[in-house]
Amino acid sequence: MGAKVLERFPAGAPRGSWPAEEYAAERREEGEPATVVMDLKSDAFLVVVPAEGD
Repeated sequence: MGAKVLERFPAGAPRGSWPAEEYAAERREEGEPATVVMDLKSDAFLVVVPAEGD
């Protein structure tokens, strides 16, 4: 299963701030099946959707 990265956010957001989750929620409201995953190598949260054709 592949995924398309819509946006990336640094993992060091201020306490109580969830910019990746907020961005993903906005995409879901628009009808995109956005999910947040952690990229350990880059220490970032990625907002992804399934790649087309999957």
